[in-house]
Amino acid sequence: MGMVEKLQQYYVQMGQQLSRFLEPLALLFLRFTVAKVFLDSGLSKWDGFLKFNVDKYDLFMYEFFCPDPVRSGALQLCNPQTLDYVDGSFVVKMIELLAVSAGVAEIFLPILLIIGLFSRFAALCLISMTMFIQLAVFPTWDHWINPASWWVVSLLVIVARGPGVLSIDRLLCLDAKPAVVK
Repeated sequence: MGMVEKLQQYYVQMGQQLSRFLEPLALLFLRFTVAKVFLDSGLSKWDGFLKFNVDKYDLFMYEFFCPDPVRSGALQLCNPQTLDYVDGSFVVKMIELLAVSAGVAEIFLPILLIIGLFSRFAALCLISMTMFIQLAVFPTWDHWINPASWWVVSLLVIVARGPGVLSIDRLLCLDAKPAVVK
């Protein structure tokens, strides 16, 4: 075996050892990091247990779906001339339902990620939320590059690799060890 082959073999073995020890920690850290972003947002929507912060209705109604000034390409659900809604309308009720649903999802899904239970499902749901926010609320490249793309890439790693050995998914055999492509 020549010098080049020995170096190649050593490099491959070193990479395998590093992966064996660092991948579980990296996946755990990744799950915690991306979960914190969504969990912080979700917790800000509540004033206590099952007590939704009604100020967040205004956030959804006026910042997200009726911004002033109007964001080009954003989903605008209010009257474009008055930048207001008809009280009690179907649109207002749907926005309020969306606000509460987002508040629940932004707490429930990150908790699943943190404990590593149904991790791929939770990551896919959070990717869907991120893409909705990106396409309907903040349809600009600036928002996509920072922060949305980072959230999506982090969540895609969890979808592709799974939550790792430090997860309930692995403990319950809900997530087999990922296959190594050769």
